[in-house]
Amino acid sequence: MLDHTSMYMDILKFSGIFAPLLFILLQAFRQFFFLPVGLICLTGGILFGAVAGTLYSVIGITLSSLLFYWGMKSMPKLMKKVKRLQRKWIGKKMPFSVGQIAILKMIPFMHFHLLSLCLIEVSSNFKEYTKASFVSNIPIAIFYSSFGSVLLSLSILTSIALLLMLSILFYLLRRKEWVMKWSEFFEEKEKAEKHRMPA
Repeated sequence: MLDHTSMYMDILKFSGIFAPLLFILLQAFRQFFFLPVGLICLTGGILFGAVAGTLYSVIGITLSSLLFYWGMKSMPKLMKKVKRLQRKWIGKKMPFSVGQIAILKMIPFMHFHLLSLCLIEVSSNFKEYTKASFVSNIPIAIFYSSFGSVLLSLSILTSIALLLMLSILFYLLRRKEWVMKWSEFFEEKEKAEKHRMPA
């Protein structure tokens, strides 16, 4: 993966005025190259600086999120598979708020598109999803573009303190209400009644 990243960095270095456009396209289609979002944002910070790297990353990640939305809506069978995977990872819990999803996106081992699916579920339409995606993509772009190089040299105690701070923020930014579909409500009720019935 690091070999591929250094190869992409070399290509971008010698792209001249087209480097920002190529970087945005790389960020938008990164899922096809199996590249993590954070690593590309870090690359953007190194190549273009913190401000420009953040801007290009936000544009690229948002385009990637919009492509995911289009893919999920145009392929319902694939969406069902991704939803099953999401339930295995996250479970049927209270839906996350946009702020919580923004924090989860900053954690390296969280699957980016499963979190995008969470955004689809809490958005009523494409416009709302686009806005939520854009807002939730800003922290990850700033974090990795500005501080990505420093993360590698952090001590274990500093890393634990950072994770603890993110956990507290995650709790504080939770949704205060829980929206459940009628079908899900009755499905849960039927399961509870079956468990109560004597054998």
